[in-house]
Amino acid sequence: MMNAALWAVAAFALAVAVLLFVMGWYSPPTNNWLVHPRIFQWGSRAVEYVPGETALDRTYNYSGAVIIVGAGAAGLAAAKVLESNKIKYVILEATERYGGRVKADTTFADFPIDLAAEWIHNLPGILDVLSGRDNAASPPELVPWLLQESCEWDGRSLKTISTFTNNFAFRVFPEYKFKRSTWYRFVRERFAEKVEHRIQYSSPVAEVDYSKGQVTVTTTSGKRFVADKVIMTASVGVLRSGNIRFVPALSAQRTRALDAVEFKPGFKLVLKFSVKFYPDGINWALPSEDDGERGWYDMAFKKDAKSNVLGFLCTGAGTKPYYAMKSDEEIVTAVLNELDKIYDNQASRTFTGDYRLEDWGRKEFTRGMWVVGAETDESTLTEINTPLEDKVYFAGEAHDVNRQMGVPGAILSGLDTVDRLLSHGMRLASGENGCWGGSEQAVGLGESLVGSE
Repeated sequence: MMNAALWAVAAFALAVAVLLFVMGWYSPPTNNWLVHPRIFQWGSRAVEYVPGETALDRTYNYSGAVIIVGAGAAGLAAAKVLESNKIKYVILEATERYGGRVKADTTFADFPIDLAAEWIHNLPGILDVLSGRDNAASPPELVPWLLQESCEWDGRSLKTISTFTNNFAFRVFPEYKFKRSTWYRFVRERFAEKVEHRIQYSSPVAEVDYSKGQVTVTTTSGKRFVADKVIMTASVGVLRSGNIRFVPALSAQRTRALDAVEFKPGFKLVLKFSVKFYPDGINWALPSEDDGERGWYDMAFKKDAKSNVLGFLCTGAGTKPYYAMKSDEEIVTAVLNELDKIYDNQASRTFTGDYRLEDWGRKEFTRGMWVVGAETDESTLTEINTPLEDKVYFAGEAHDVNRQMGVPGAILSGLDTVDRLLSHGMRLASGENGCWGGSEQAVGLGESLVGSE
């Protein structure tokens, strides 16, 4: 048996190997989970999974019609490919706006703020891939999310996080943010502006019937659309809710796979203060049984802004006490009270009264905050990406096989899915291909029709 001294040497060698590995200076000779965990193979550490080209860089000859459910990043990306290849399509969006969990506010501060997706959990080059080779837009300026001052709060005391730890965290998993722009603007300029004329707003989908030759999609208002293929980009939360009925029903295996995806409730709260009394970031240490995240961060970090804007993110079990409150104002007060405990009532004294709260966990058409992609195993990913009888395809952040996380993951998933659909799709011989709705009168919708079936 190895004596204590040898155990200590072995443990130190293992620690050094892990350190060198996560720092990017050493790669183990095996892909075994224990020495090569997937946590280090996603986002900014998954460069090898980024495709050299996407559907934006290819041309297609497809004569069928496509219905896209959802005008989030994935749906808009897929739609741009259909638009550029002159393929008939329509986008059914449940809300009155496009973007999904991409949303911005340009009036709250002297810089635009993201009210939903905010970080770029990737290396900057991912933006070029998402834009396509022929994109003429100027690349947005980015700032590295390398914190200079940060702390950890456990509910009783505040602990300063060392500069070494912050530098190490950025080295292990570099992240960035837009300096003068937002994810919303990126999605709008690269995708939405090209396809918005095909979006039918306030059109929640109630049923997807793929039991016949073509697919019939029915909205909650009773309007019907028929097409050869469907790209479903509803969030995992919406798919799990059962609000969209599939005919035939989703298999038990598919349902279990959707349930296995980590997609927690959560909200983002944005607060404005007259002075900056807080550091770049404050991590709220949670008890081991809490499966979520909580913390504050300076939204104006390195943005050359005068506005003092502090963001608060809360996901998972940590949302329960806030969700028990009766109003947004009560949530704001509770968050301010916690800050007052840390900073001797400075939060309440300097709060301007201005805030924005986006509760993505309780929005009917999102039902969650973000997908923890690193916790989705390969079998689950394969199952939720399998088309239904080669008619109904799925796309979105949870379906990304490129491990890019967040908005890049959603966009790449939309591009991958539309590529698979167009590459393998086959036009049905019978009938005229188009998108039809079950109203009494025919109404022009570009090249396709909305009218009686």
